[in-house]
Amino acid sequence: MNKKGWLAIATAVAVIGGLGACASSSGTDTSKYKPLTVLIGSSGDAETKAVQDAANTWAKANKTKVTVTAASDLTQQLGQGFSGGTPPDLFYMSWDQFQTYASKKYLEPYAGSQPNKDAFYPTLKDAFSYNGKFYCEPKDFSTLGLIINTDKWAAAGLTNADIPKDWAGLESAAKKLTTGDTVGLSFGAEYARMGVFMNQAGGSLLSKDGKKVTADSAANVAGLDEIKKLATEGVLKFPSALDSGWAGEALGKGKAAMVIEGPWISGLKGDYPDLKYKAVELPAGPGGTSTFTFSNCWGIPAQSPTAAETQSLVKSLTADAQQLKFSAAFGVIPSTTSAAKTYETTYPDNAAFVKGNDYAVSPVAFAGAATVITDFNSQLEGIATGDPKAILASLQKNLQAALDAANGK
Repeated sequence: MNKKGWLAIATAVAVIGGLGACASSSGTDTSKYKPLTVLIGSSGDAETKAVQDAANTWAKANKTKVTVTAASDLTQQLGQGFSGGTPPDLFYMSWDQFQTYASKKYLEPYAGSQPNKDAFYPTLKDAFSYNGKFYCEPKDFSTLGLIINTDKWAAAGLTNADIPKDWAGLESAAKKLTTGDTVGLSFGAEYARMGVFMNQAGGSLLSKDGKKVTADSAANVAGLDEIKKLATEGVLKFPSALDSGWAGEALGKGKAAMVIEGPWISGLKGDYPDLKYKAVELPAGPGGTSTFTFSNCWGIPAQSPTAAETQSLVKSLTADAQQLKFSAAFGVIPSTTSAAKTYETTYPDNAAFVKGNDYAVSPVAFAGAATVITDFNSQLEGIATGDPKAILASLQKNLQAALDAANGK
């Protein structure tokens, strides 16, 4: 694809930016493999080193070199690479950017022909499929769970029998945990957290066939009504009201007794070594259990001259043994069902996150949805005094317009 062809991705990606082992020769003449470049969005030095070490193992076996670069701003740098006509040979492609890249035909749909294509969780395959094609292999995943400060839990006289199984249980626990200096529950004022309540009420933002927006459904209203109830009763506060940048920080500071976050919560141990917590599955709503799943896939540029090499590298990076090495190095959950089962046994404290992926869904992320969700998030910040019906009516109109545009209507 020529430089002019890549140029359009810069504008599309800028919109999205507002929204977060064993080597294999695969029977190829490895002496012809070219040096490769890999661009990642790293969580820190441990992840960068782990990916570079894995790439080096493959490179050594295939008599070539792989340079791994940790982006300071992955969305921006990836867009610059495409607009300049020199995208990296392999890169992290997040769930919220995938639809935009795939719809513009900037990704190689290689995953459907990989030998391990059926090893991944179906929800992850769906997240990285477009128009029926499985495009890029997921590298790992995270789901949302309920994180409980166990010291505050015990101090409130609560036991394992009180762990919330439904919304009534969540309300009861949050009330008992709310004291003068601690709120019972906290999570981000955004769709990526509040959306699970809408789903637990039986709602969704899109119809099952993905052709119609269903944002203003009664179930979605019920989900936001539950959040408003918690907020108006004072047992739910958003991080900004707790002098915190995110819910995990509020948990670490002791300002929130329960938060809704993912396995990345383990990163708090460095800043708050005395914090004791446990992760459990999110309670069910009237529509059943639900949580969100978030992931990145290994993206390859369309018509890449190094596609053969990068597919071989991806095969190595997504092998169970290598994914489990990544888990040990920086805490991610493997994307294959077999490796995830081993992870669940090895890291029982994170078992709830693995179990959640059995019924998890990916947040809506079709091309053009990003700006609408950003506006939706701004309205959700005032949910305590806002009107859920009015908020969702606005979302319905704007999201349907975006979906029509994405479908060329």
